[in-house]
Amino acid sequence: MMNKIVYLFSILCLISLSIVGCKTQLSSCDVETLPELMSGPMIGHVSMRSAYIWTQVDKKADLSVLYWEKGDNEHITYSVTVQVDESTAFSTQFELGYLEPGRNYEAVLVANGIALGDTITITTQTLWDYRMDPPAFKAVVGSCAFINDSIYDRPGKGYGGEYEVFESITSAEPDMMLWLGDNIYLREVDFQSYTGYLYRYSHMRSLPQIQGLLKACPNYAIWDDHDYGPNDADMSWIHRDWAQEAFKTFWANPSYGAPSGANNIGTAFRYNDIEFFLLDNRSQRVHPNNRTQEIKVLGEEQIDWLIAALNKSRSPFKMVAVGGQFLNDVATQENMANFPERQEIIDRIEEEHIHGVIFLTGDRHCTDMSRLELEGGAVIHDLTVSPLTSHSYDNSKEENTLRLDGTSTPIRNFAELNFFGPRKDRSCEIIVKDATGVEVWSKTLKAKEL
Repeated sequence: MMNKIVYLFSILCLISLSIVGCKTQLSSCDVETLPELMSGPMIGHVSMRSAYIWTQVDKKADLSVLYWEKGDNEHITYSVTVQVDESTAFSTQFELGYLEPGRNYEAVLVANGIALGDTITITTQTLWDYRMDPPAFKAVVGSCAFINDSIYDRPGKGYGGEYEVFESITSAEPDMMLWLGDNIYLREVDFQSYTGYLYRYSHMRSLPQIQGLLKACPNYAIWDDHDYGPNDADMSWIHRDWAQEAFKTFWANPSYGAPSGANNIGTAFRYNDIEFFLLDNRSQRVHPNNRTQEIKVLGEEQIDWLIAALNKSRSPFKMVAVGGQFLNDVATQENMANFPERQEIIDRIEEEHIHGVIFLTGDRHCTDMSRLELEGGAVIHDLTVSPLTSHSYDNSKEENTLRLDGTSTPIRNFAELNFFGPRKDRSCEIIVKDATGVEVWSKTLKAKEL
């Protein structure tokens, strides 16, 4: 009975202190030792009606979330309680449901009945359809986030650096962040055990410079080889199940499997009027050096789904996220130019009269933008954004005939995508910035011209 009274008193303390925007003073509540907040809370997928939150602590604990509409202190909702343990590296996710569109909600993590960490603000998507022009918004994209770990890294100078790039992204005040793969770099010591995967994700997520970004906006992700297994890993990688489980544990995408039910990490979502199609370029991949198998990246099932989804979409810009470069016509590294699927997808986009397709890609440790005009007049773009913190590479001498002049960027960087304009005349302003947030180049695309 006494424990129950202490617990209820702690919750009341939490609510009153959260409402006035104060940090809970843990010393005022005599309860069991609290866990330490290791990372987050991270905002995941946010729709008009719901929001996902991910978080991680340092030991076993009972975690939950208190949330309320900003300014409404009388209607506070208490989420389900989850006991975290070693199986998920003491992390978990919560779905905050029955929200209203276009509202600001505040949420705070509760550990063993006591507030832990900062109160975060979540903004649900606006119900604009048939009522108004779609809201303007800013998405940020980037790939290749190597975080040094000297104990397990190769000898020599650290491969990663300029972690302030994450603070620069946060300062840009994005409405959403899309991670384009190689979001972690599994080391040799990691990918031979599932706990190795959990360690590597935990190491990356605990970086101080990234905490603000995790809390600032919805975070979405695809993967590439370094999130999946060894360098250039494909469908032959025996521990794909570990890779998928760890990915699902540490990210909070809306779903996993494209088409629905497929054994991959693909998904899709709409942010305002813009649709994003997130692809899995590892689970079905067969390396080009195979002589007795059909080489592929996405596989027939995923390609059929993508083309059908693009055909159905009425989004002015159709953003297709995949780990490796798509349009670059130089068959080097892991570019799609090594695979027949590249031309198949281009041909089917043209045959279906699909307009406004922009591929968002990573992998290459350099940023550039390619453009392909099809015979029927449609235009496909490929914006490669890389690296965030990994070592950079100068690709300017690579003979990509589709690269737009002035876009080769051999430094650590990220890209802002600013969508704006009336519903029938939307534009996308692309601004590439260096790690400190200084603009390197920009281009504006108009949906009517694609």
